[in-house]
Amino acid sequence: MAALGWLTPRRRSATARSVLAGEASAEAARKSSQEATEVSDAEPDFPVLGDEKAAAFFDLDNTVMQGAALFHFGRGLYKRKFFETRDLARFAWQQAWFRLAGVEDPEHMQEARDSALSIVKGHRVSELMSIGEEIYDEYMAERIWPGTRALAQAHLDAGQRVWLVTAAPVEIAQVIARRLGLTGALGTVAESVDGVYTGKLVGEPLHGPAKAEALRALAAAEGLDLSRCAAYSDSHNDIPMLSLVGHPYAINPDTKLRKHARHLDWRLRDYRTGRKAAKVGIPAAAGVGAVAGGTAAAIALHRRRR
Repeated sequence: MAALGWLTPRRRSATARSVLAGEASAEAARKSSQEATEVSDAEPDFPVLGDEKAAAFFDLDNTVMQGAALFHFGRGLYKRKFFETRDLARFAWQQAWFRLAGVEDPEHMQEARDSALSIVKGHRVSELMSIGEEIYDEYMAERIWPGTRALAQAHLDAGQRVWLVTAAPVEIAQVIARRLGLTGALGTVAESVDGVYTGKLVGEPLHGPAKAEALRALAAAEGLDLSRCAAYSDSHNDIPMLSLVGHPYAINPDTKLRKHARHLDWRLRDYRTGRKAAKVGIPAAAGVGAVAGGTAAAIALHRRRR
């Protein structure tokens, strides 16, 4: 039987080091379990399945889609000869000035709006909607953030309605919402008579506080409880909208929104890649400045070729 001794496990007394290792492992397991419970308590399942009083509202530019929808739409219209190169240069400069200045100067804002509206004046709404479908496929589809798209889908899967809320023309927003399978869109409304654009706005652009007012109006009409709703945006300009709901999210936030979100302990998601972009965000002025620079280069190249 002695020969079989190697089959019998030997009992060894625990050393001080093995006791310490065992206690440390047990403590780590206990803390891990406790932390998991705390996280579960702090962040219950969201969105809530079947909550008909809840909905989600998503800003568009740099939240759902990389870049500005209006810029991509403008590229498509320029390609289709809706306006001249000088109009593109003027529009790009006005947008760049607004971003770089960081203030909403009424005179500049009015000039920028007039430039954009003059482009579609006299065209039929149905024509722009049809072209919008083509432009979405050409320039926008590949720029949808997968992470934000997944957030929107989570709300849809929970049986909740999902709207885009953007300063972009409502026709563009509606095309994008439809292609993403969302409920609908709130956007800036351009006046039309008998289906033809007049070159004027109905009210003001859906920007800043106007978005919050749009949410209030829609919630009242649809029977929503805003304290149970969620809103998502990248911009500090949308703080009024984010502050209105019970579940605000900062998505790819600019510096001011990131600071505000951290101060109020709002949830934050960043889907950008590369160096500082994923950590602190790229200032809006940098992106628009690059667009303006690229536009100027394209215009110069166009002139040389002519």
